[in-house]
Amino acid sequence: MAVLCKPAIAVPEYVITNEETLELARRLHGDHPQINLALRLIENTGVQKRHLIQPIDKVLRHPGFDARSAVYDAQSKARVPAVVRQALDQAELEPQQIDLIVYVSCTGFMMPPMTSWLINKMGFRQETRQLPIAQLGCAAGGAAVNRAHDFCQAYPDANALIIACEFCSLCYQPTDLDVGSLLSNGLFGDGIAAAVVRGSGGTGMQLERNGSYLIPDTEDWISYAVRSTGFHFQLDKRVPGTMEPLAPVLCALADEHQWNASKMDFYVIHAGGPRILDDLSYFLDVPSEAFRFSRATLTEYGNIASAVVLDALSRMFDEASALDGHRGLMAGFGPGITAEMSLGTWVSGSEAEG
Repeated sequence: MAVLCKPAIAVPEYVITNEETLELARRLHGDHPQINLALRLIENTGVQKRHLIQPIDKVLRHPGFDARSAVYDAQSKARVPAVVRQALDQAELEPQQIDLIVYVSCTGFMMPPMTSWLINKMGFRQETRQLPIAQLGCAAGGAAVNRAHDFCQAYPDANALIIACEFCSLCYQPTDLDVGSLLSNGLFGDGIAAAVVRGSGGTGMQLERNGSYLIPDTEDWISYAVRSTGFHFQLDKRVPGTMEPLAPVLCALADEHQWNASKMDFYVIHAGGPRILDDLSYFLDVPSEAFRFSRATLTEYGNIASAVVLDALSRMFDEASALDGHRGLMAGFGPGITAEMSLGTWVSGSEAEG
């Protein structure tokens, strides 16, 4: 069976703390009629710091969508290869052994996709399949894992590489002043993650079942307005309440596998915000500590979109608390509103099934 190996993670060098974010909001939007609400929401995210690909003074400027696209192109090409190399090393594979590259990002657009550039520059075979995913937002991390899993089920000896590259700071829009936009300005951070799904062998989460679910009639709750100035993030105030309808979906997926979603040994959950984690903990009837990896990602990096689930999984590897045979649940949530879910068992090396 396919095994999701240890992810590699990189965050850029420029840092903004939550205190600095709050001070910026007061300075830039002090006369906003709902500034106190926005400040309270930002403070309650639990984010202590976020990492940015540019200094904050550059982030706050808007040189135009074309200039931002050029930054995305240059920064992704400068930063992604090192993360890919680390992920391959951790999976004990070479580029020539990868059969599929899944590249997910909702914060920049390139055509041809980044996968083409990587194949040419990093020694992947010219026959390597490409699967770029651009419109699933934060859910794309879970979707990437699931599509890699599907591929390895179809081709049991194949290996897939997953890459999540998110530069959320490039989506800052100085003219968007609704409370949801102000909150997002203090919540999202930049980050890159990569991981290998091995068709056989490897240490990590042996993927056994996956599923997707779309909450009906919520497609405008998380969205982009695509304008001449770029991507304008739109967030409905009802989004934090979506764990109540999604918890039964997670339970149903586990039931299909004859597992109990409330009794897993580990959880890797998208950290969209503290309310998401708190509510899912409540509705799944699991202790808050069960989501400690996701909470750590949110605290230290903010919401890094599709890269969150891979960063949370990497933290679980570092804790070394998972034992062979432990059962786990991974879930990513994003626009649609979409849930991408997977179930797996922890295996190490020789324990992995071929």
